[in-house]
Amino acid sequence: MRLEDARRDQYRKLAREEGYKSRAAYKLLESVRKYRLIERGDVVLDFGAAPGGWLQVAAEAAGDSGLVVGVDLEPVSLRLDNVLAIQADVKSPDLAVRLDRALPRKADVVLSDLAPQVMGTWDLDHFRQVELTLAAVDLMGRFLRKGGKAMFKVFDGERFGEVRSLLSARFEKVLVTKPKASRRASAELYLVCLGLL
Repeated sequence: MRLEDARRDQYRKLAREEGYKSRAAYKLLESVRKYRLIERGDVVLDFGAAPGGWLQVAAEAAGDSGLVVGVDLEPVSLRLDNVLAIQADVKSPDLAVRLDRALPRKADVVLSDLAPQVMGTWDLDHFRQVELTLAAVDLMGRFLRKGGKAMFKVFDGERFGEVRSLLSARFEKVLVTKPKASRRASAELYLVCLGLL
């Protein structure tokens, strides 16, 4: 077994042991700890929420006084008092109306772990993933409070700079990170955005 496979299995095993829905939980957990991304009482909006690993981490970090609203095409089966799941396409025209109803106020944090069904044609997969991310950025503009934080997954490639530039113009600081739980061979990078202008 290669070291990379062993490491990947380590996070999968850990997720099972600690009750997380997916190994992806550790990607968010690392950023929550490192950048104080989510704090007690925060309202968090999570795009690409299924199967629910990020929702679990966000719910723990926001605590009983916080609220986490997750959006995904797939249903999310998670019973937590401070989590609300909406089954919807991020590009759906009525999603904004549903979020208006679901959120008690503007969000403190927006998360996006969106990815398309990967086809194996790299240019197409990259393009489709960036389009999903841009849809989340668009919604963020409406639902994230001034001074708020965000974290977006972006596949590395030709359009990565486009997303980074767009976010750099809107936040005080944008950091590129690849969490330890990400496979080394994976093209996914994360943009951690601090202080919405």
